[in-house]
Amino acid sequence: MTLSLSSRLDESIPSASGLYHRLVLAVGPARTGKTGALTELSDSKGWPRINVNLQLAERLLDLTQKQRAVRVAGLLDDIVKAAASDVVLLDNIEMLFAVELAQDPLRLLQGLSRNRTVVASWPGSFDGQALTYAEPGHREFKKYAAPQAVIVSTADAQPTDVAAAQEENR
Repeated sequence: MTLSLSSRLDESIPSASGLYHRLVLAVGPARTGKTGALTELSDSKGWPRINVNLQLAERLLDLTQKQRAVRVAGLLDDIVKAAASDVVLLDNIEMLFAVELAQDPLRLLQGLSRNRTVVASWPGSFDGQALTYAEPGHREFKKYAAPQAVIVSTADAQPTDVAAAQEENR
């Protein structure tokens, strides 16, 4: 029996609690159930689900291009802190990849996950080794070898703790 994505995410949260970055990524292409899984977790556990694109866009609206790039990390931190929860669900994070904002999306998420568990939907893929966003050649393309996060793929049956897998391979 294959567990639902929301169940697999919920089961992966305890393994993230012992990591330096308490980050769980629900990884998969668009329309593979990430938002539904986060909504289900929010409804059943009472954890806040934040639409990052919407919340961040509202705060960046009145800033210049240069101010946006400088302030995006702090604004995102403020949004997550305002949720006042030990577990925060981040959905619709595509804005973090905007070239104009000059950010490293994975690093931003890792920073947010130092003092709380962050479960984020990652619109991309994970091949067991590398986490990607967009296709090579696309201006927003990102590739991370061995990301420090617990990866739950929309395609997999089991979550992958990349940090633990690396330790086992040493």
